[in-house]
Order: sequence, then structure tokens, then C-alpha cells
Amino acid sequence: METIGWREWGALPELGVDAIKMKVDTGAKTSCLHAFRLEPFERNGKPWLRIWLHPEQNSDREHVCEAPIADQREVTDSGGHTELRYVIRSHLQLGAFAEPIELTLTNRDTMKFRMLLGRQAMRGKFVVDPQSSFLLGQPVTGAHS
Repeated sequence: METIGWREWGALPELGVDAIKMKVDTGAKTSCLHAFRLEPFERNGKPWLRIWLHPEQNSDREHVCEAPIADQREVTDSGGHTELRYVIRSHLQLGAFAEPIELTLTNRDTMKFRMLLGRQAMRGKFVVDPQSSFLLGQPVTGAHS
């Protein structure tokens, strides 16, 4: 298993996000991506989402992408608030790891990190060193802070 720090750089190439800073969160079951606007629509009779992101911390730069809806489920955040969230699947590029993961979508404007990497995506693949950061370096395609 590969060791990662409490925060890492990753990419979501299927969503056109070539660099995103993630907080590694073993307390979160599912990974979560910041989305400040969601627009459901149908494509070929299947439910899809148009997703507006701010992939960079401390930036209002918008990125719009689309993904099929995998599910909707209730998620309880660290503050004890429960909300119904859309769930999508997308490949995560994290070092040599490149596999699909589930992502719930919610507005994280008030949070420091635009993405949380939850334990479902890490299970059996990574060990977390809580004293380290960015052990896997920045994505090859260039990173934003």
C-alpha cells in the first residue's frame, strides 16, 4: 500500500479537472467534491448533471463539467447536518492510482479544501501519514493553489 499525507494533489480527468487539492479524511465514508451549482438534465434517456466547480482554493474561477448521475443519497456532514446529495463516479488520478471513485456533490465554499478523499476510495490502497503532506507531489499537468 502507498503512503499518502493528510492532504494531497489529485486530478479528475473525466471532469476536466487537472489539479485539485484534497483533504484526506478517514472520518468521511464517501469522497466529496465542491459544486456550487448543479443542473440535472437527460442525455439519451439517462439522468445527468451539469456541474459548476471552483476547483482552485481562494479563486472564483469557474469550471463546468458533466457526468451521469450514479445515485442520490442522504449524507451527514461533520457538523451533524444531513442533506440529500447527488453522487457521481469519476476516475481519480492520485500518484500511480487511477481508478473510478464515488463523489458526493455539495457546496464547500466555506471549507478550506475543494475535495475530501473519503475512506471508501482509500480502503486497501493507501495508508495515511497524518504528519505529512503532498507525499505524491503535484499532478503532471500542472497544479493550482
